[in-house]
This record gives sequence, C-alpha cells and structure tokens, in this order.
Amino acid sequence: MNKKIGFIGCGKMASAIISGVKNSCCNKNYELMGSEVNCEIAELAQSRLGIDVITDNRALVMNSDIIFIATKPNYVQSILEEIKDELTPEKLLVSIAAGVSTSKIEAIIPSQRVVRVMPNTPALLQAGMAGVCKGTHASEEDIQFVIELLSNVGKAIEVNENEMDLVTAISGSGPAFFYQVIEDMARAGEKLGLDYEKSLLLATQTALGSAKMIEKRGELTVQNLIDNVATKGGCTFVGVSVMKEENSDKLFYDVIEKTAQKAHQLG
Repeated sequence: MNKKIGFIGCGKMASAIISGVKNSCCNKNYELMGSEVNCEIAELAQSRLGIDVITDNRALVMNSDIIFIATKPNYVQSILEEIKDELTPEKLLVSIAAGVSTSKIEAIIPSQRVVRVMPNTPALLQAGMAGVCKGTHASEEDIQFVIELLSNVGKAIEVNENEMDLVTAISGSGPAFFYQVIEDMARAGEKLGLDYEKSLLLATQTALGSAKMIEKRGELTVQNLIDNVATKGGCTFVGVSVMKEENSDKLFYDVIEKTAQKAHQLG
C-alpha cells in the first residue's frame, strides 16, 4: 500500500531524504509532498526536488500518512500548534529537529505516535548515519518503517531517548570533527613541504579507506587494526605514540562530552 509522506520544511536534510527515497528501488510505494511557508521558496523546492511543494502546512498534514518535521528547532512548537488539529492517531509524526525530545512534542500533541531522528549531512551523498528513537505511543513497526526509509540515504540504528544527545555528538556533529582532523593532517603536510591539494587528497582517501577497514574488520578489534599498521619501532608506532603522549583519547572524550552537553541544553 502506498504511503503518503509529507515534509514540513524542504531544507538540506529533508531534501536528502526525499532524493534518497525517490532514487530507491521501492520509491513506487511512496507519494511525497513538501511544504514551505514562503511561495518563492516553495516554487524553488518543487523545481529542485520534483515533488509538489505547497505553502499550507495543515493541508500537507491532512493529505499525509507520515509527517516529517524538518524545520529548525525553534520553529517546532509553533508548527505543532498550527497542525495539531489535523493530526490523528493514525498518522505518524517524525521529527528531525535537533534537540527536540519526543516528550516535548507529546506535551503539545498527547497520544500522537512520534519518532525522533538525528540524521547527519553525509545523507546528502547517501552516506548518512542516523539515530532513531520512539516516543511513548510509537510502535516497533513505526521505528522499523523509519529505519527502512532512512536506509535510502545511509544507515540508521534505534537508540533510547536518553542516548540521543550522544548520537548528536558522535554522528550528528561528527562530520565536522572528521573534517577538522583531515584538514589538520593536510595542513601539517603542507607546512612540512607538500602541496596542500595533494596533502588533502592523501588525508581524505586514507580516511575513507580506514573507515572501510573498520567497517569490514570482521572479528578484529579496532586496536588489532592499529597494531597491524603500527609495528613496534616503526614510523607509524612513533606517530601513534605521539598521539598517546598528547592524550588524543582525552581530547575526543572532551569533544564528545561538551557537544553532548550543548545538545542537551538546546533541547
């Protein structure tokens, strides 16, 4: 049976999900629609995405089985107040608004089936990673549907609500942290005499390959992979030793902790 999916907000993340679903092998099972309050933005989104984009959020909800709230967090409350009379228990509400808990949504719309998603920007390249949690009234079928839908733009896992701030810190904000590491490596190469673009390519492709090695590690641990490269007394061993001396583990612990704390405050 066809599912009608509506997106309130057609920004980058919503666009990534819409494009992923449209390009999937099972896109015939979905009817997609979007909404933007500004007429000009709605027309541009419709042209860009190839779906109907209207300017009436209530009409979108009335004509959708699943509704994605894909706006900035500070707009969520006003949007929920606007659409709450059009929501029914049969409709599934999916929020990708950062930091907005399911309990806050349920405080405005009691008894609503709610699923919260923390996606990330690599979804734009179908390489995303998302954490998914369900609200009080959502079912396992709801969660599995959302995970399957998000598989069109990468991977998704179910987590508990109280873990979502850590999901935000590790995968939601994580791309920027990896960009910074790759940039730092490339700039180090440049300072030591290598052309920046060559250095950046070396760091980027090495990061891609290393991630693939971890993904395909089988029974090996990440430490096994490190040990396989960092032969005692060799150049890699020296580099890893410098990282340990500089407490790289504490650095990243602090990065994740502070980011998670900020995510909690925003919520």
